This record gives sequence, C-alpha cells and structure tokens, in this order.
Amino acid sequence: MAPPPPSPSMAPPGLIHSAPGLIDTCALPLPPAAVTAAAATASMSSPAAETPSAIQICRIMRPDDANVAGNVHGGTILKMIEEAGAIISTRHCNSQNGERCVAALARVERTDFLSPMCIGEVAHVSAEITYTSKHSVEVQVNVMSENILTGTKKLTNKATLWYVPLSLKNVDKVLEVPPVVYSRQEQEEEGRKRYEAQKLERMETKWRNGDIVQPALNPEPNTVSYSQSSLIHLVGPSDCTLHGFVHGGVTMKLMDEVAGIVAARHCKTNIVTASVDAINFHDKIRKGYVITISGRMTFTSNKSMEIEVLVDADPVVDNSQKRYRAASAFFTYVSLSQEGKSLPVPQLVPETEDEKKRFEEGKGRYLQMKAKRQGQAEPQA
Repeated sequence: MAPPPPSPSMAPPGLIHSAPGLIDTCALPLPPAAVTAAAATASMSSPAAETPSAIQICRIMRPDDANVAGNVHGGTILKMIEEAGAIISTRHCNSQNGERCVAALARVERTDFLSPMCIGEVAHVSAEITYTSKHSVEVQVNVMSENILTGTKKLTNKATLWYVPLSLKNVDKVLEVPPVVYSRQEQEEEGRKRYEAQKLERMETKWRNGDIVQPALNPEPNTVSYSQSSLIHLVGPSDCTLHGFVHGGVTMKLMDEVAGIVAARHCKTNIVTASVDAINFHDKIRKGYVITISGRMTFTSNKSMEIEVLVDADPVVDNSQKRYRAASAFFTYVSLSQEGKSLPVPQLVPETEDEKKRFEEGKGRYLQMKAKRQGQAEPQA
C-alpha cells in the first residue's frame, strides 16, 4: 500500500537550511512564493525579526548510515529529525529581543517508520512549528526519501517533538516562548489538547524510572535475558549542545542501536525499526558523563517485537550526584528476509513475574495501536 501523501501544512518551504554537521546538503529549487520567504529570512539579522514557520534539511544516505542490508538505521533518521526540530525551535525562541537560549528536546511522540530508506537515497527532513505554550514548542517533522536516479519520492516518517528553551546563562532556567500566529482558532485549541495530553503521559512514565536491566548467566534462547543488551558511551564534546549537554538526537541514535541489537539477537535475521513509542527525556546529560543504554525484549506478536530501552547517566567525576535515569522509550522492530519480506518472529518466553507483567503491558500497547490503525484505515462515510 502506498504511503499517505504529506500534509499540506508540512509542504516543503521555499528556503532550505542545513544543520551543522550534515554533509552533502543540497538546495532545492525555490517555488514562486519563495521570494517572500527569502526576504523574511534576509531580514533576520534583527533579533525581533519574524522567523520562517518551516525549514527543510536534506542529505544523501551513505553506507555508514545503514545496516548490512543497506537499510538506513532508524537512529540515523531520528537524529536528523531532532536536528531539524532543534534548529527551528531554537530560531523561534530567539526571534525576539531578550535572553538568548537553546531549545532542548523534552519529548518525542510516537514515530512510525512508514517506508524503508536505502543507501544512495536523499533524505528530505521538513520541520514546522505547530503550537507553543508558555514554556514549550511543538514541532512536527516529515521525512521524505528521494531516489535521485528515478526521481521517486516516498514519505518515510512523521514525528512530533516538544522542546523547551534553556537560558545560555543558566541551564536550569526555562525561558518563555514567543507566541505563534495561528491561521485558525481551532489550531490553537487542538495544540493545547496535545500539550496537556503529552504532559500527563510524561508524568505517568516516571514510575518506571526505578527499573534496571539485570544480567543473567547462561540464558535460554527466546528469553528476555538471552537478547538483552547494553552499550556504554562516554559523552564527548561532539555529542553536546552549546550548553555542554547531550543532543537529544545523539541519545535517540544510541537507543535505536541497542534496540536493534536486542532484536537481531532474538531473531537472528535482518531487522528494521517499525516505530518508536513516545521517548521521554527525564533529565539532562552533561559532557563527561558515562551513559549506559540498556535494552530488553518486552513483547512479541507474530511479526513484530517491542523493546524497552532505558538510558542511565553516571556522573563519574562528580561525587555530589548519583546515577540517574535520563531517558526511556519503547521501540518496535520487524524481522525481514534477504528479499525484504516480513518474517515470523520467534515468540518471547517471559520467565519471571516482572517479565510476564511487562509482556501483558506490551500486549496492551500493541492491541491499542492495532485498533487505532484499523480505525484510521476505515473509509469515512
């Protein structure tokens, strides 16, 4: 089934901006309306100038962006999504006279991988601000893949991210966000509902912050212990923002890598990211900290796997602070044959009471999302 067309509100803007560190950045032809957009951007030397409502970054996918089968890692795409969101939200939060700030990622809503992206294709990442509260910015991002040999384009990802502006002078100070102008009154009301919903969900995830992934000796195949994996990473300057805190995109890329290892160990086949449930960033991670990213299988259906990923930060050179939970999320993977066709997934065997409880919770999330998709697929009268 062909992927749905991108929303008109997310149509590629006339002016193309590139993110720092992105290679092979290309500029797309400007549409007739781009004259106005270009003029607006040219006037941005003034702090109070109006900022564009949308941006786009693009780059070609290279072999080190993909797995052995040539499919681009989900973490690579998540990192590009976060970079685009950080650019537009930081730009917006500094669009008026006042204290300078950098937008920090607080949460990523559920992200579906609608179509795979391959080596040699160009990723077009479009970001648009859709709502602002007093202290947060909602950014919607679309990702299109382009085959530059045939000109074929596909919608591969849609994501919603939430950012908060942190002062450059005091990283613990959250600044106020300049308001946006809505074309319809309903847009503001709908945005406020999304804001309240994500705020509630963030509170509900905090009770899991005490969970840890324990190693096991000689685990049996298809058990949680057999495939669980961890990765330890020392946070360096290249991982961080101007504040000296880890970019959200860097954290998400590492989380996807660990989830992919868990899925591959369980299936022993080629695997790809199918979706990511809401990623919550509970606390900032400083430069020089050691982070441990742990993943464990929580649920399997006939053709998909749910993996919980937990990120713990350890301030090894700071005795005044203890190890803490920095981020958490659920990733869904599917198993593919060498021809790229979906394969059955070996069924997970939960052993302990906690594993059985997590399995039932994962089953509930799976059935809920399945029902939601079926409801969206039903034709409207």
